[in-house]
Amino acid sequence: MAKLYFYYSAMNAGKSTVLLQSSYNYKERGMCTLLYTPSIDNRYKEGEIHSRIGLKANAERFDKNQDLFLAVEQQLNASSVKIDCVLVDEAQFLTKEQVKQLTNITDKLNIPVIAYGLRTDYMGEPFEGALYLLSWAEEITEIKTICHCGRKAIMNMRIDQDGKKIDFGSQVHIGGNESYVSTCRLHFKQGDSGQQNL
Repeated sequence: MAKLYFYYSAMNAGKSTVLLQSSYNYKERGMCTLLYTPSIDNRYKEGEIHSRIGLKANAERFDKNQDLFLAVEQQLNASSVKIDCVLVDEAQFLTKEQVKQLTNITDKLNIPVIAYGLRTDYMGEPFEGALYLLSWAEEITEIKTICHCGRKAIMNMRIDQDGKKIDFGSQVHIGGNESYVSTCRLHFKQGDSGQQNL
């Protein structure tokens, strides 16, 4: 029986790297994967998943209005190739309905789905997609990363160009190391990004 898996972490823990490695492992065994990335993530080439260490792969793009169950079902019907696994990058951007669609991919199509994403935003509030993945996935795994102090990082601090914490703005601001740093909860509360004096 297929399952829905959710791998979550703070930023810069290597979620995309793990996703791409998982896809590679399937392909190395002659299996077919279907990758999805949100269209809102415009940091790199559209329709590609990129990791910070330079790995990349083509992916289908999704937005908040796309029916992922229907998209996977259409891929199955349009091709003679069996889909062995669906992998979703930046899964925090999924809607509640799309997480339900992922459960239907596992339950009705019997295809495992592995989603990778952030648990919370820069204010420590849950993303909709992460909230329902945490609620409905059969398997939940944390990918760990560390704060500048060496403790486990669980928070995503949004920072300005001087490394100072930003406490306002929209929930979604696409960015990388220039905009975010992973911290422990204590340094998040203190607003200490570890970058102010660099």
